[in-house]
Amino acid sequence: MRLTLLHPAHTSIGSRVPREHLPPLGLLAIGGPLIDAGHHVRLVNADPGNWTVGATVTATLATHPEAVLIGHSGSTSVHPTVVQIATLLKARKPDITIIYGGVFPSYHWQDILRACPAIDIIVRGEGEATAPAVIAALANGTLPTTPGIAYRANGIPTATAPAPMLRQLNTRIGWELIDFTQHSYWGGKRAVVMQFSRGCPHLCTYCGQRGFWTQWRHRDPVAFAAEIAHLHRTYGVELINLADENPTSSRKAWEAFLHAMIAEDVPVLIVGSTRADDIVRDADILHLYKKAGCIRFLMGLEGTDEATLATVKKGGTRAKDQQAITLLRQHGMIGLCTFAVGFEEETDADYARLLRHLLRYDPDQVMSVYATPHGWTPFHGQSAHRRVIQTDLRLWDYKHQVLETPKVPAWRVFLWVKLIEATLQLRPKALARVYLHPDPDIRHAMRWYTRMGKGVWLMEWRDWLLRRAKPGQTVAEFWGAAQLVENSMVRPARTAA
Repeated sequence: MRLTLLHPAHTSIGSRVPREHLPPLGLLAIGGPLIDAGHHVRLVNADPGNWTVGATVTATLATHPEAVLIGHSGSTSVHPTVVQIATLLKARKPDITIIYGGVFPSYHWQDILRACPAIDIIVRGEGEATAPAVIAALANGTLPTTPGIAYRANGIPTATAPAPMLRQLNTRIGWELIDFTQHSYWGGKRAVVMQFSRGCPHLCTYCGQRGFWTQWRHRDPVAFAAEIAHLHRTYGVELINLADENPTSSRKAWEAFLHAMIAEDVPVLIVGSTRADDIVRDADILHLYKKAGCIRFLMGLEGTDEATLATVKKGGTRAKDQQAITLLRQHGMIGLCTFAVGFEEETDADYARLLRHLLRYDPDQVMSVYATPHGWTPFHGQSAHRRVIQTDLRLWDYKHQVLETPKVPAWRVFLWVKLIEATLQLRPKALARVYLHPDPDIRHAMRWYTRMGKGVWLMEWRDWLLRRAKPGQTVAEFWGAAQLVENSMVRPARTAA
């Protein structure tokens, strides 16, 4: 079959401020198996050029697809754009099959199939095995009944049985679908996004990793390092951005990967996310991190108050957070610390204390995020009674407030966040790291992040002035009466449309 993988343009600040874009790993992960199955596969990536919906539809139809598979990592905030694109595609080519996958449709499949008749099939959960099975059924002219999908049966949204979890993360990535020269990160370095692992063993209430991926798994460490080396030697890739939430969860597997990367001896930089606990745990092997190419790790602080950490079930402590930042700096790596705000119990005093703690932590880089009640997280249930102040799903991107904070008005929460960011980044010590750091790689990284930060900071101010939100419905009212379950693959009873 002629298939087009479609990556829509994303309206989020994180996509529009940078002039650099990483390739869409999720679509490439299903693209490889589809190519290997003998299908003619094309990729339409509207994000780098920020194409309009109309331009995206035109470019997609120019590939003459029999089926279009749509997906995006910014799953919730890109959903309104997906609906627009799907509706126009179906209007211009009614016989096309539109398949939609990702986190948001995996959980909201019933609502989507009821509200958007243009979308025919939803792939729920991992798509590497499910998507080829669906396409095989379509090619044979039969109704797909493969596990892990949702569709309409006699007009009624219906889900098949859950798809088996991929035990081995060895699916071939369809790298041939992209032009590597068009993808960069980190200030002009040729870059791609990859995954060493999926899932997370931890219980943080605001995160859906555990429910969507079901279980933490990792790739073969040696094979993963070999693939990175191949991308460098063949395509000139200079930087790997790990999409994992916790690539370091297994010290044994992670250390094996570090040794394999050192043995490959390629000058590739690695950036990713991890937990402060793992950095502290690995204090004795952090020199291997550096030697393998690791240059920055993002660590989520989710507040510096121990009571807040307990509420969100983070499992960390202030002492470990601060120790991790120090250890990374001692070993020539950057600590990017995110701090989350928007939890119900917060007061002005909490924000002032957050600022003091962050100054004591002395991180190299900081990034703020707003607590967001996605329907697949326990935080959604905890926030059911709270009022939504931003109903535009395109702004549910963690960079816009979406929940009312009862004890602090939204405008003051915003000002606190901007004050914290400015104070941390404009300290003489912080500026010295940006402009005077002796390590040229770190100096380049710090300057690049500072330029990016200024653009994001200004856009957040613009959006705040133009889109002043007001409290409205509660979270429960906004999402409807039915409460979503955390496990993406649970199949509720069939209901009438």
